[in-house]
Amino acid sequence: MAWTHEQMAARAAKELHDGDYVNLGIGLPTKVVDYVPEGMEVWLQSENGLIGIGPPPFEDEIDPDLIDAAKQTITMAPGASICSSAMSFAMIRGGHMDLTILGGMQVSERGDLANWMIPGKMVKGMGGAMDLVGGARRVIVLMEHVARDGALKVLKACSLPLTGQHVVNQIITDLAVFDVTDGGLVVKELAPGVSRDDLQAKTEPQLTFDCA
Repeated sequence: MAWTHEQMAARAAKELHDGDYVNLGIGLPTKVVDYVPEGMEVWLQSENGLIGIGPPPFEDEIDPDLIDAAKQTITMAPGASICSSAMSFAMIRGGHMDLTILGGMQVSERGDLANWMIPGKMVKGMGGAMDLVGGARRVIVLMEHVARDGALKVLKACSLPLTGQHVVNQIITDLAVFDVTDGGLVVKELAPGVSRDDLQAKTEPQLTFDCA
């Protein structure tokens, strides 16, 4: 058993706090917007210049001028603000984001993150990931635990080009939730039906368990 993408996003939403300014990365992290707890005020920021992303639009609400960094159509929450990309990155680089939730290709036991390129494959650019991991106060990586080809993604050391060193605070995969600590990866929660042995077999670093 493993969590679905929707369950992963819902689990990540539990890490939000009232009043947080949060940047959601491209891909799976964008699903987190669907699971912000009711009554909680969270300001979701898109690096292309919107603070206050609302829920996904219904068909009759789609505005092609309102898109996020992944070019997906979005809505604006009450009180939202539009700014330039330069101002948006000034917020990120200035340390004003409480949290960023990003996808990942590889994460190391020390909290190194690789999520922007695979050597030999065309990439359009690094995007804002390097700015986010350097500027956000907290970094969560939301990703599948194992790659489609079976390659491990939670490693002792990343083999892909790094986005940042020692930047990840927490990892949420379809199998478990990990805190990144000075002593290595600590498992805080297991997905239903996933045993400690199953998880360790799919994880390169030695794990410490702090869960039932």
